[in-house]
Order: sequence, then structure tokens, then C-alpha cells
Amino acid sequence: MALSLPINIEEVKGFLAEDEAQALYDYALSVAERGPLLEVGSYCGKSTIYLGMACQQKNSQVFAVDHHIGSEEHQLGEMFHDPDLYNATDGIFDTFAEFRRNIRRCNLQDVVVPLVAPSEVCAKFWTTPLSMVFIDGGHSLDAALNDFRCWSGHVMRGGLLAIHDLFPAPEKGGQAPIGIYRLALQSGLFESVARVNSLGILRRL
Repeated sequence: MALSLPINIEEVKGFLAEDEAQALYDYALSVAERGPLLEVGSYCGKSTIYLGMACQQKNSQVFAVDHHIGSEEHQLGEMFHDPDLYNATDGIFDTFAEFRRNIRRCNLQDVVVPLVAPSEVCAKFWTTPLSMVFIDGGHSLDAALNDFRCWSGHVMRGGLLAIHDLFPAPEKGGQAPIGIYRLALQSGLFESVARVNSLGILRRL
């Protein structure tokens, strides 16, 4: 059943397809009772809203990890740069104000916990088991590997690891996300559950 949202989701900047968003919500809903969720790479909050709505249903929380200064492709002069999100005064790409506005519009302030720092800083002293981790941060190989190494080990047994932007063919998209997806499978700690468009869902064994 399609999720009814309190806002027009098309107004929220982001790169999540409709079928991917619905799958993210459905799988988050299936595990949120077991513990909190965490996403890496919130941008303006589109995926956070779907995860947050699932957590709201199950009295859980989602930790949203993002330094909010954009990945390589969001910087001035790059392919995915959005001038509306560029803070010319400080000379930085800055998505945090837009993120907070979208979370507030969906009444998810008590559900979503923003962690505004690089992935490795947030993970340094992390000890809480997570029912689901969604990785959609920087798409360079170094960034994707870093996010995977920081957070995959915190997924509880039976919990889920979701990875966005899986493109088997290099001409369709960057190879770092599918690289860490394959790494997860090769580790023997995860099994494939579903592929929805470019979203991969794995379960921790």
C-alpha cells in the first residue's frame, strides 16, 4: 500500500525514485520495532522522510548522518550542483537548512536525529545496534568504502543493509555503490533480499 505523506514529496530535492522510496519505507517498517535506523547521506531529507515515517509508526528513531556540505558532484561547477543550495556568503554548498525545513514540514522532529558530521566522526564511538542502515553518501570509491566500513558492522543480526545507486554497467552510473554491495555479499555476513530499481536490500545473517 502506498504511503500517504503530509507534503508533496516532489517538492523535496533528492534523487530517490518512487519505487525505491516505497521499498525503503516498507523494509524500514518491517524492522523498526527492533531498534533504531541510520542513514548515511541525507541531502535534503527525501529518504529521511520515508525512513522517519516508518519509525514514527513503530515508535523508533532514525539517525541521519550527513556533513551537509555536499559530495564531490554537488560542488560549484560540478554536474549535480544546485545553486539554490549554495551559500555564497560562506562559499560552501549547504543542505542543512533545507533538510531541517523538510523534516519539520513532515512533523518528524522527534523521530529524526540529525548527526551533522562526516561519517567516520559519527561512527568513532558508536555502540548502538541498528535494525537498518541505508548507505547513500558520497559515491567515490573512498567515500563508499568508508561508509560501509563505518556502519555495516553495526547492523544487528536479522537487520537490513540498504545501498542506493547500484548500476552494474559503468555507463549507467558510478561503480562504488555496487562495489560495496558486492563486498557485503562476499563477506558472508549478508544475503540479498531484494533489488528495486537501483536500490539493493541485504539482510545481516
